[in-house]
Amino acid sequence: MNPSSPRPTLVDIILPCLDEAQALPGVLAAVPRSCRAVVVDNGSTDGSPDIAAALGALVIRERRRGYGAAAHAGLLAATAPLVAFCDADGSLDPADVVQLADIVLDGDAELVLGRRRPTARGSWPLHAQVANRVLAQRIRQVTGLRLHDLGPIRVAAREALLDLGLTDRRSGYPLETVLRAHAAGWRVREVDVAYAPRLGRSKVTGTVRGTAQAVSDMSRLLAEAGR
Repeated sequence: MNPSSPRPTLVDIILPCLDEAQALPGVLAAVPRSCRAVVVDNGSTDGSPDIAAALGALVIRERRRGYGAAAHAGLLAATAPLVAFCDADGSLDPADVVQLADIVLDGDAELVLGRRRPTARGSWPLHAQVANRVLAQRIRQVTGLRLHDLGPIRVAAREALLDLGLTDRRSGYPLETVLRAHAAGWRVREVDVAYAPRLGRSKVTGTVRGTAQAVSDMSRLLAEAGR
């Protein structure tokens, strides 16, 4: 990552972070020059925020636990015209943000999601894939959107995202983004992105308990949307 680049920052890449010391150096090194990394620490005990700061990222601390709490804190701290949400565990390549952002900049969609394509065995546990398929099918039933994934990488205009008034602060945050964007008349696109094995311990999709919590949060949102 080159924080002194003279190019304007077009995209703030928001990276919710909980104990990602192992993955952060590689993730931050892959951030494109036109982007800025915004690492939102959500209670790490492994020195993650210090590592991120030393590598040139803007570091925000969010004490309230939960993916949505960290993601939204990053959105509030962002200043670039576009924002991208990306996992900080090394499973996703921040460089892929550029192709998604170009679609928004070209006016072809207001929200662009990355559809995970596993690059190696073990990238995406079977229980998480099954849960994702079920949720994607329910999204299609509720909204008509032909989506296959809930989009661990999501790109949209910062001000427009703030106007959606997102309230979920746990695992339902990505789904709430899609549901509220659809309700607001946004065009939603899906683009393939590589999905590699994560580094370090998984907190959500790598565990049955974490996946169950995510499914519970998202099922509640889908039930509310379908009323």
